[in-house]
Amino acid sequence: MAMTAQEKIDAKREKEYNKKHKRMYKLKPGDIVFNILNYAFFILFTITCIFPFYYLFINTISDNTMVQQGLINFIPHGININNYKALTGVGDLGYAFVVSVTRTIFGTALMVVASAFVGYLVTKQEMWHRSLWYRAIVITMYFNAGLIATYLNLVMLGLTNHYMVYIIPGIVAPYNIILVKTYIESIPAELEESAFIDGASYMQVFTKIVWPLSKPILATIAIFGAVGHWNSFQDSLIYMSNSPKLYTLQHRLYIYLNQSSNLMASMNQGGEAARSAFNAALNTKVIKYTISMISVIPILIVYPFMNRYFEKGIMLGAVKG
Repeated sequence: MAMTAQEKIDAKREKEYNKKHKRMYKLKPGDIVFNILNYAFFILFTITCIFPFYYLFINTISDNTMVQQGLINFIPHGININNYKALTGVGDLGYAFVVSVTRTIFGTALMVVASAFVGYLVTKQEMWHRSLWYRAIVITMYFNAGLIATYLNLVMLGLTNHYMVYIIPGIVAPYNIILVKTYIESIPAELEESAFIDGASYMQVFTKIVWPLSKPILATIAIFGAVGHWNSFQDSLIYMSNSPKLYTLQHRLYIYLNQSSNLMASMNQGGEAARSAFNAALNTKVIKYTISMISVIPILIVYPFMNRYFEKGIMLGAVKG
């Protein structure tokens, strides 16, 4: 079909624009060198970040004897998944995995809801003593009573050796509240004002307007909370001394790390005991690698889906002070 006169004019203008645009952004030799060095640096940086996970993975699917001898560095040998199958028979690993998963889900959900609601409240000028409450929250970021006082407080509250010690102390997160508050302040006030004029309450405004519009920052703090809960083991180590079934997965990994060190030390005794210790250390080392891989996989799976919200939320939440 023949082009009309207007189409020919538009095509000519587009061609001229593209030619001018291309000439305007033509790379100079210095720009080319910079781009090459820039790409090379970030490719090297990416490989440096990925390699530890790759090394860990290939050691979990390779022949255990070669792993013990340190022969698996870049390419797996004797590929199998027996190590992952064997984990089903390792102590209370199943309980530990469930504890870590549930505390991550419930702890993160409650923290996000609390941070969103409190962050919204402290943006309201009509809140009773708003500045006082906000400063009281912020000051906890700089001063705390210390580990001993915190432990004694939790003992008096009856939370030690109790599952809720993983959840309750982390519900109020001052840094996350500040991020949410800053983000909510960037939402046009006219949206809330129009809702109030129509007779909406604060709770309705929060659930119908503020919450949906705050998804980027909520996803951001959800990542912070989930990673913190999943990787935490110190609270399990300190507060669960009489409740082994409530140990987290990271705490179990810590225990296996210690067992591995003790078994390797006992090998110096020689004789049959040394051979037995060697075999036990081999199994412990493989278990250590495999559990480490399993403990990392959930975060590696979740983070890519949350990354777009994370980037947007963390930038918008940092615009105001």
